[in-house]
Amino acid sequence: MKRLILAEKPSVARNIADALDIKGRRDGYMEGEDYVITWVFGHLLQLCDVKDYDPERKGWRMENFPFIPETFQYKIKSADRKRATEDEGAKKQLRIIGELLRREDIGSVISATDYDREGQIIADEIFLYLKTDKPIDRLLLNEWTRDEVLAGLENLKPNTQLQPMQDAGFGRQIADWLIGINLTSVATVKYQNANHNKVLNIGRVLLPTLKILYDRDREIETFRKSKYYKLNALFLTEQGEPIEAVYCEKDSEKFEDRDELEKKRQILQGKQAKIKKKEVERKKEYAPYLFNLSNLQGYITSKQKGWTSEKVLKVAQDLYEKKLITYPRTSSSVLDESLKEKAARVLDTIKQGLPYEEELVFTDSKRIFDSKKVESHSAIIPTYVAPKNLSPDEKIVYEAVRNRFAAQFLPVSESEETKLIIEPEEAGCGGVFHARGKVQLVAGWKKAEEVGAKEVLMPQVKEGELLRMKTLSVKEVVKKPPKHHTEKTLLRVMETCGKRYEEEDSEEMMMAILSGFSIGTPATRAETIRRLKEIGYVAAKGKSLICTELGRMMVETFPVKELFDLEYTGKLEKTLADIEKAKFQKEDFLKMIKEFTAQSVKTIKEDKIFASKVAVPDSVKVIGLCPECGNPVIESEKAYGCSNWKNGCRFTVWKQDRFIESMGKHVSEEMVRLLLQNGKVGFRGLISKKGNKFSAYLRYVKDPEGDRYRWKLEFIE
Repeated sequence: MKRLILAEKPSVARNIADALDIKGRRDGYMEGEDYVITWVFGHLLQLCDVKDYDPERKGWRMENFPFIPETFQYKIKSADRKRATEDEGAKKQLRIIGELLRREDIGSVISATDYDREGQIIADEIFLYLKTDKPIDRLLLNEWTRDEVLAGLENLKPNTQLQPMQDAGFGRQIADWLIGINLTSVATVKYQNANHNKVLNIGRVLLPTLKILYDRDREIETFRKSKYYKLNALFLTEQGEPIEAVYCEKDSEKFEDRDELEKKRQILQGKQAKIKKKEVERKKEYAPYLFNLSNLQGYITSKQKGWTSEKVLKVAQDLYEKKLITYPRTSSSVLDESLKEKAARVLDTIKQGLPYEEELVFTDSKRIFDSKKVESHSAIIPTYVAPKNLSPDEKIVYEAVRNRFAAQFLPVSESEETKLIIEPEEAGCGGVFHARGKVQLVAGWKKAEEVGAKEVLMPQVKEGELLRMKTLSVKEVVKKPPKHHTEKTLLRVMETCGKRYEEEDSEEMMMAILSGFSIGTPATRAETIRRLKEIGYVAAKGKSLICTELGRMMVETFPVKELFDLEYTGKLEKTLADIEKAKFQKEDFLKMIKEFTAQSVKTIKEDKIFASKVAVPDSVKVIGLCPECGNPVIESEKAYGCSNWKNGCRFTVWKQDRFIESMGKHVSEEMVRLLLQNGKVGFRGLISKKGNKFSAYLRYVKDPEGDRYRWKLEFIE
């Protein structure tokens, strides 16, 4: 009996056929003595539309939603430009697969789609749709080289063992359908006048990603310019060699008062100084971890003009299908320990002809091989297949992956850092000068990534040596606002669900990424960014990503606030990861999503605030923007309140607030302005019921059970 292999793409089918020396090409499949190989091209099926379940529900009408089917059904996917018609290519290929499954000489099936959540259901939805009863095995590979394909076919797993991955895949697919179809339809109908009949796209991953960009835009807008001053000196040694230094007091080189610093400059001008202390430290710098997909996308989009994260993924996927790199849609930054022998073979292959070939030595290191830090797929590395005739785009991505891999096996980069504490002879000034210098001793891995060292050479000096001051000047330093997100920085925030870590490549951060607590997956983040731009929520300005007016309106006034909550979205994504690990049940997840969908539709239907913009006269002073609906907050006789009160916005800060007055303070315009700008306002000298003074931040939060706001205290240590 023959076995039918189902691959995810024609190119992958060809790789399998090459490994098995199968040459016989037919219409939609290839056939040899023992195997028949066919393929899909992504999803051939899609979840049915609302009207497919009930023709009476055709058209977007409020009364048709929420719509939550008892069982979810599939149909042949729609044509790209004609959603009402079936895709002819998908229809034909599905017929071919069905005919092959029914052949009497085919006894079993091998699912050879990508080894991930989406790849699992691309095949499984076809097997379920065609109702095949033939046994199904799973081919689980990280690359499509001949050796791996042959080894994989000797180590197949029953497809039933992948049930948790199937559950996670179908759970994700159904959840996104429920939220997207129901909320997009209801929101578009509800707000059609305010939004000029445009579709309002609502998505589980779209909206929290939009919120990240919105928050950064607001941070830039509300940034208050400030400046500080530094006193810079240029000293000369006895041999006339320069040493740049900066004046410090209490370990700080920043001064708020320029006049104070000018006085010190006048006192110290022209004075001699001596080297009070010299510290020399040898520092080691390890190569950055191997690439996962997000890091590869961030690395290339930050260096290559015009590249997007979606383009990086497409080129990486092409290289994967050409057997040149391993599976790209991974969140891991290290390799499984079982890959040591393979990595050594790859290193022997890729190092040929590199300018630092002699320095490359295979190393068994936990920074490279650590099974505990691998989730499904290891980091992206080259395969042993030598590249030929790469396109310019392929060359950029391949060399980035190759160089990062090679960097792991080069020496650690080493530098020598010198710190001088220089004491002026004027004892009454109260401070000292600090000078630093750095010399690269061993370039090491930096040769692979062409990282140039920023060296500040320090002359050979010793403690007690006298220095002559050449110049002394006060420099004004303006604190700059944060920069707009780029695809690189946005991908990192999505990957860590907004959580920050002290070190970008720390083990803590790596384990957090692997936990699944994130926004989207490595495979979907690029598509999310592209969609945000396509639907008009976000615009690209150079490499910067900025919210449009429509995007801002969505964040500020759309009533289903959970969809903008990074914590909520991260928990949903982690739940899907837990389903994949058999730690959570798909049924429980979908029950939660169905309840959320029904409540969200109800919230939208009852909303009176979204997209209601209020124009206030120029003569009326605006205190800030309402956190509830984004309209101006203005002052009245008794309160500071939202100008959108006629449409139902209840945001109000009363001037005579008993809680504030009980602590010896009162509500002022400045207080409300800071509250709206920062989300909180700090007070010193608050008085407790016992008469003790204390400091605290005050937040004004909405009661989750009603429309009223209340104060919340956060004590300042």
